[in-house]
Amino acid sequence: MFNPQNPLIVQSDRTLLLEVDNDRAEACRDRLAVFCDLVKSPEHIHTYRMSPLSLWNARAAGMMADQMEATLFDFSKYDVPGNVIADLRDYADRYGRLKLERAGGALVLRSDDPILMVEILHNKSVQKFVRRQIDDRSIEIPLIERGRIKQVLIKIGFPIEDLAGYSDGDKVEFRLRDFTLTGSLFHPRDYQRESADIFWANGSERGGSGVLVLPCGAGKTIIGMEIMARAQMQTLIVATGITAARQWKRELIDKTTLTEDQIGEYSGDRKEIRPVTIATYQVLTARKKSRVEVWECGGVEGTPTST
Repeated sequence: MFNPQNPLIVQSDRTLLLEVDNDRAEACRDRLAVFCDLVKSPEHIHTYRMSPLSLWNARAAGMMADQMEATLFDFSKYDVPGNVIADLRDYADRYGRLKLERAGGALVLRSDDPILMVEILHNKSVQKFVRRQIDDRSIEIPLIERGRIKQVLIKIGFPIEDLAGYSDGDKVEFRLRDFTLTGSLFHPRDYQRESADIFWANGSERGGSGVLVLPCGAGKTIIGMEIMARAQMQTLIVATGITAARQWKRELIDKTTLTEDQIGEYSGDRKEIRPVTIATYQVLTARKKSRVEVWECGGVEGTPTST
């Protein structure tokens, strides 16, 4: 039932308008954030979009279609368009129909529906990643193509539930400090531990990857250190620049039992490989070398150009 006092307007193109000044706006925002993308946030009206990817991300986080529907019905000012509910159910139900699992040294893509597997095998974008068909419900994918096959299947509307897990790396034993080097009490906040819990998933095959989005200053570095302490494995940290990389090193020394000689910097200035190595995006980016050409006109050297 619609309620004119509610803060949300659901439109037929799957955009949602949230009236920020409404008393229920904050509660609505928190629930929308799980399965919708924030598009615009001017002063009074925030615009969200419910996309296939946002719905699949919500399903991957454990949210079911009926929970998403309940949010729309609970907060909508007017009747929710029928096509929006139909789209929500369709896209949400696609998640989990394809599963990626590890079998020995190979990746196996499985489906409980042989008709769906026929559709997948007939797609030209998918065919180049198929090593062999095992049976009418499963195909083998090369290990190196794990990321690419997931991208391709998302584009054609069938997200993979990735249950292949990860191989353990070399061990590094350390822990978070109870007190920083300056003597200040240090404990991650509840939401930081919760973020690490969701990412790590008790070390199961469902954890170990994903994107954690928090505001500036929320302590994403601390979340990263919490996850590192749970993994207890050699780690590569990729930072946006040398300033951020060195900030990471200071934080690790201040808040963990890692020593300075266990942390390396891989940048334009240094090339250190240690149990924990901090690199910048720039040094990990492959770029074609530019070719400088010098041309002459009438005996006068022209301006060099790069191609």
